Amino acid sequence: MNTYLIGIDIGTSGTKTALFDEAGNVVASKTVEYPLYQPRSGWAEQDPDDWVRAAIEGLCAVASGIDAECVRGIGLSGQMHGLVMLDSEGKLLRRSIIWCDQRTEAQCREITETLGSEKLIKITNSPALTGFTASKILWVRENEPEIYEKCRHILMPKDYVRYRLTGELATDVSDASGVQLFDIGARKWSDEMTSLLGIDAGMLPSVYESCEVTGVLSENAANKTGLRRGIPVVGGAGDNEAAAVGCGVVSDGKAFATIGTSGVVFAHSERVKFDPKGRIHGFCAAVPGEYHVMGVIQSAGLSLRRLRDNVCAAECEAARRRGVDPYTIMDEEAEKSPVGSNGLIFLPYLMGERSPHLDPYARGGFIGLTAAHTRGDMIRSVLEGVIFAMRDSLSVFGEIGISPSALTLCGGGASSPLWRQIAADIFGCEVDIVKSGEGGALGAAILAGVGAGVYGGIKEACGEIIKPARTYLPNEENRKRYDELYGIYDGLYGALRETNMRLAEFCG
Repeated sequence: MNTYLIGIDIGTSGTKTALFDEAGNVVASKTVEYPLYQPRSGWAEQDPDDWVRAAIEGLCAVASGIDAECVRGIGLSGQMHGLVMLDSEGKLLRRSIIWCDQRTEAQCREITETLGSEKLIKITNSPALTGFTASKILWVRENEPEIYEKCRHILMPKDYVRYRLTGELATDVSDASGVQLFDIGARKWSDEMTSLLGIDAGMLPSVYESCEVTGVLSENAANKTGLRRGIPVVGGAGDNEAAAVGCGVVSDGKAFATIGTSGVVFAHSERVKFDPKGRIHGFCAAVPGEYHVMGVIQSAGLSLRRLRDNVCAAECEAARRRGVDPYTIMDEEAEKSPVGSNGLIFLPYLMGERSPHLDPYARGGFIGLTAAHTRGDMIRSVLEGVIFAMRDSLSVFGEIGISPSALTLCGGGASSPLWRQIAADIFGCEVDIVKSGEGGALGAAILAGVGAGVYGGIKEACGEIIKPARTYLPNEENRKRYDELYGIYDGLYGALRETNMRLAEFCG
């Protein structure tokens, strides 16, 4: 009898549901997209019921044509930090304020003033950030008191999907780490944080390790999807922690970089690592009892998508005629531009920035643009600028004693051979591409397999399933050129910081 596992990855642009066999091979996959709402500049919201509809549609698709009795477990991965508020009957009170929303600067100041920076970092291993959930809770309390009064349950995005599939109000340690009400070292909700901020801890869900079973598929969900009632659903993990499992980054010395809508640099650590300046984050890993450090840039693939949509009409038309993805044509144009894009530098701060600058007022831009530059130069400078921004976080990793010798590259941007080589050249180390491109969905499925007893443990499962498909080595000449250009890039944020704040004030 075949053994199947399902991973559901609730992303920002869509939800991917994938069915895997015991060896980690993709049997079926379905992605369902949904909208992002931006009612004001810097705001970002989604309808949680869109996530549920996408997950149900995905489960129906991947379960079609298989023996449902063979599905042993379901794992969840998802965008972190989103605020889902439910009333006493479990009904939604408002759209979710998601990870990239920037409205909560005042609430972040309030958190910092209440706790003090040193205590805040000691408990949560991060400074107060506009993207995190705690500041969103305070924003709703201060700006929508009638909704806050009705709130009885707070969940993160993947955990709302769990609730609708199982009826259980639960989360895992990795996703809880990004709420900023969690004691990272103790792996539990912080009584001190909730008490000082006046947040009812009873609204927060039960916390599990990522591979622990949190509930089972309900009869209602089984009837909607064609799956059997009672399939175990494990804690799962935040999107980056699940991607780490899907890339095999589950032990010391291993790291990965993701180029998705946002960009992430992530390194595993058996012990808690703190950056006293709070420039990067240290969260609980999906591996029980272990941790990781992470730097996040807000606009990685988003930067390239915005360029595609607003500048690259000719490339989109050429792609339509040739029947290929527009990004393929954009890569071809970028390859015509030399290392350094003829002196054009792109700052990818389209949604403010998170690591290592922690600045909601940061703004993107092309620096050094002249009449001689081409669209190919602009495209390549976006590819380079995103990797430069990720290198900023790697530099901080080195300061706290984490210096990986190789990284696994994943996410949608990892499908570009040009972007892969640029990453190897700018990072100055080996860049591996894993065989499976399913990332978070595969990681969630592996966690489900551990919880269901299919695998003996996360590290053992990853050792057997995750294999590199291709390795990119840095070109030494390119590396030297990029080191020189990075020296220029590195000074631009500070030089433009005051200007960006004035622009933000001008726009209101």
